[in-house]
Amino acid sequence: MKVLIVKTSSMGDVIHTFPAVEDAVRNRPDIDFDWCVEEPFAGIVALHPAIKTIHKVAIRRWRRRLLDGATWREMAGLRKALRATRYDLVIDAQGLLKSALVAIQAGAPIAGFDRASVREPSATLFYQRKYAVPRDLHAIERTRRLFGLALGYQPDLSTLESGIVPPAGSPPGIEGRTAFLLHGTSREDKKWPVEDWIETARQLADRQFVPVVTWSNEAEKKVAQAIAGAVPGTVLVAKSPLADVAAILGRSTLVIGADTGLTHLASAFGLPTVAVFLATEPGLTGPRGKFASTLLAPAGGKITPAEVVAEAERQLALRSNAPA
Repeated sequence: MKVLIVKTSSMGDVIHTFPAVEDAVRNRPDIDFDWCVEEPFAGIVALHPAIKTIHKVAIRRWRRRLLDGATWREMAGLRKALRATRYDLVIDAQGLLKSALVAIQAGAPIAGFDRASVREPSATLFYQRKYAVPRDLHAIERTRRLFGLALGYQPDLSTLESGIVPPAGSPPGIEGRTAFLLHGTSREDKKWPVEDWIETARQLADRQFVPVVTWSNEAEKKVAQAIAGAVPGTVLVAKSPLADVAAILGRSTLVIGADTGLTHLASAFGLPTVAVFLATEPGLTGPRGKFASTLLAPAGGKITPAEVVAEAERQLALRSNAPA
């Protein structure tokens, strides 16, 4: 049986789908899985060894260049590739109108959330199989339940495994107990002050950790350079492809991150992870993992570096005491 997963974005949403894939691999070894995803996140999808073929979409770029002939050729190429594979089923795990429009390109039956469960009810107009899943569950559990209903098994929700494997290799010069500090995030109100990142790096260095920082734009570069300049021994990784950053991340001893996709990736790798949430609530979409926790800033208050480091030590202790 061949099944196409449609979950195009964002990075966190893609990562939240991995436990459902892992459930399906264990319960339905007869199924081959392919995935349709936005092109920047193809390298993330490739981390799961069960995914055979990755079909890339560029919905945002296509919208901006809708009158461009190259756009229509790319969309036609996607449709041709999906139809040629002859899928037995498509699972729209995103539940949006845009994901449903991608799903119908495969020309196969589509399974998804029912009208009361889906994020955009209009998407269900294109589904042949619709399943009720409570909306008040974490996104990971909702997706696991959807896959189980669509593929005929009951997921074991008492366990949580992502099944993803970090890419091989790591740049030279990054050795010892590393603490990756993911300071970059998309919104200003979600950013922890640079002074707090510096103090956190300093406290970790005092505990014999090697702080690691990187950046993806000029604003983040200034923060990364400030941390590295203030705390001797900090490793500054230049702007790198996502797969390279994932390789470093996957081999870290500890990860402390803002509300960003790479923090979700760290928790999915099963790493001791502390997420610092300032302007958003983790709610039903926060990081989940065996050794992951989220610190939420109180109304009108702040999260201190001492609190973050203490929580990091707690997660490290849980990891050390966990059964092999």
